[in-house]
Amino acid sequence: MKLSMPRFDQAPVLVVGDVMLDRYWHGGTSRISPEAPVPVVKVDQIEDRPGGAANVALNIAALGAPAALVGVTGQDEAADSLANSLQAAGVRSIFQRIAHQPTIVKLRVMSRHQQLLRIDFEEPFATDPLSLGAEVDGLLEGVKVLVLSDYGKGALKNHQALIQAARAKGIPVLADPKGKDFSIYRGASLITPNLSEFETIVGRCADEAELVGKGLKLLEELDLGALLVTRGEHGMTLLRTGHPALHLPARAREVFDVTGAGDTVISTLAAAIAAGEDLPHAVALANLAAGIVVGKLGTAAISAPELRRAIQREEGSERGVLGLEQLLLAIDDARAHNEKIVFTNGCFDILHAGHVTYLEQARAQGDRLIVAINDDASVSRLKGPGRPINSVDRRMAVLAGLGAVDWVISFPEDTPENLLRQVKPDVLVKGGDYGIDQVVGADIVKAYGGTVKVLGLVENSSTTAIVEKIRKH
Repeated sequence: MKLSMPRFDQAPVLVVGDVMLDRYWHGGTSRISPEAPVPVVKVDQIEDRPGGAANVALNIAALGAPAALVGVTGQDEAADSLANSLQAAGVRSIFQRIAHQPTIVKLRVMSRHQQLLRIDFEEPFATDPLSLGAEVDGLLEGVKVLVLSDYGKGALKNHQALIQAARAKGIPVLADPKGKDFSIYRGASLITPNLSEFETIVGRCADEAELVGKGLKLLEELDLGALLVTRGEHGMTLLRTGHPALHLPARAREVFDVTGAGDTVISTLAAAIAAGEDLPHAVALANLAAGIVVGKLGTAAISAPELRRAIQREEGSERGVLGLEQLLLAIDDARAHNEKIVFTNGCFDILHAGHVTYLEQARAQGDRLIVAINDDASVSRLKGPGRPINSVDRRMAVLAGLGAVDWVISFPEDTPENLLRQVKPDVLVKGGDYGIDQVVGADIVKAYGGTVKVLGLVENSSTTAIVEKIRKH
């Protein structure tokens, strides 16, 4: 399955569910308490992060999608902290604040990146929260996906009303389920239980065949559009009626902390589906995102540049020979990481020492070097019959093997002007004794504020001279 980065900026998502605050107290430990055999932590940093449904909304916003959040909090400092964090991230949050009700807070005491203790602050809701049918119904206007982020804390009491309201408007509903009764999610477009939650409902699954069979039965019983079972180190399994099961392997290189991984999965799914991706592609993206987040400490959001770079690694476009679409994606990612793009071009028919030195000098002008080469037909037009000596695929393969070169692309025209207009490099580099104004494409680059540089060539190094010498012998 070929992965690509969706356009998240036109994909508004509404999240409704259990809002909580993840609070971290960080500090060093150097002694045991004289009062009890426990470590003493000297707290030197306090960190607040949105958790639960708030973390789902935060993840959606971090991917660049417009996100709105409806939830229940207390009338307290923790709710203010949540609201401020979400506002700073661009999330539109609507909280039903209940007096004398604590905002759910999970306090973790950390030392040397290890969790020593977790303390939960929460009370059962004294009233019937999220009786916000009219408000949610109004928010559904213009939304592409509705997410029910259910942590079983009691904020969601009207699952069916929300599901039916969204379905009436043709809006897919994704639910991250909790508890022992999945019938409350009847009619949802997709639910995403982990394996333990799934087996709580259907019973233990001895193997994949049994998991698939029980999953398909659950789909039918609950009139679900799809079921995604997240299985930890065994990856994910997507089930849809009338389609073969899709098993995706876990993508994590190193698991550091699984906190918030489920939030990352459903938020990436929601944003991708809202952006118009089909379900298998959205699941593959969510699987990739989950592999990133488990390598982080605590609840953490995945940014669009992180996901884009992971896609590039997956598709082999982090370095090497690229098509135009791949190159533009790679450039977007590089710029998101504040990297300067350098561009040079030529025929590079027979690679020699002069080329290598020149490309190393070109690479030193920035962070990423693009080498654009003329295709075979344009080389023949420029250099005459019998050229090129090496075909375009061989020339690109050799260039891609150089440490100084990040990306190689070919172009069919005699000049790279069309390519420059699309790539818009920060620096255009050319070798030789040209004046800057004589460099092809200099006017294009200077027009948008880019830089043009001319680098000297290594003496006595010429492809044409090498070809003539070979022909004489």
